[in-house]
Amino acid sequence: MMYDVSAILVNYNSSTFTINCIDSILDQTSSKLKIQIIVVDNASTYEDYISIKKKIQNLNLPSITLIRSRINTGFGGGNMLGIQHATAKYYAFINNDTLLKNDCLSIVYNFLEDTPDAAVCCPQQYNEHNEVQKSFDHFLSLRRELFGRKILERLNPNKYPKRRKIYDTPIKVQSVPGSFLVANAVCFDKVGGFDTNIFLYYEETDLCYRISKDDERWASYLVPEARFTHFKGQSTSKSLAIKKELKISLLYVLKKNSGYVAYLVLRIWLTLKFLVKSFFSPKNFKLFILFAKGAPLTESLKHRQILLKK
Repeated sequence: MMYDVSAILVNYNSSTFTINCIDSILDQTSSKLKIQIIVVDNASTYEDYISIKKKIQNLNLPSITLIRSRINTGFGGGNMLGIQHATAKYYAFINNDTLLKNDCLSIVYNFLEDTPDAAVCCPQQYNEHNEVQKSFDHFLSLRRELFGRKILERLNPNKYPKRRKIYDTPIKVQSVPGSFLVANAVCFDKVGGFDTNIFLYYEETDLCYRISKDDERWASYLVPEARFTHFKGQSTSKSLAIKKELKISLLYVLKKNSGYVAYLVLRIWLTLKFLVKSFFSPKNFKLFILFAKGAPLTESLKHRQILLKK
């Protein structure tokens, strides 16, 4: 069956959030929209996986599919596994720790249908306290990392719209968050989807950048009429390993899309920065060592994953 939207959810030891997200999609989405839900369990504990399996069995809907991966493939890898079962015109990558505040999927679907240059879009993000959150970003670049987003927004507001501003109408942006990203399947497929070399972080800005470079007619949009709540970080707890993963992905994507010189300059800057920081806080010494080594992908959590028995 051909659906309008294929919603892909990746679960990692957070089945309660995943179940609530599924219920939210089913409750909020208009019956007029033909929607497919694909849940990818990314090597959670067996008990966590079984919780979702029972939920889906009880729903008994042919439009909901559960896939079990025996190894944690990360954000991009999990979503790419789900994509192989998607049959819709548009893909919606929805973090499992989100809830739809309105008929999000119908709104973004209609927007994509009515906007010829829209390849990617996202709804307006809120936190659990119903406060508006930043819902788009600027492309990763050396100038962004060295000078910061606020300076870019002041110097060139047309190219770099203010992220903290509250928008009432759709606005063209450079990159949208991976927490709720809806993509035209043709554009997504053409560039190969998410880069699975990345285990966590910066997958969405890399995707949006590659789509825009593949065809300059394609654009990304924020659609503020559509709204969702994001609880954030339910599958990843703060740790040194996660900080390292963030920096590994940062330098990998910068080198890939901006070139070796940009990568080298930022790497040197971060190496010196964390060398100085390590004198005041010893925990920063491990980050200094990471940058001194070049933050290679071999240091990624991706290479620490093991196959589960079931």
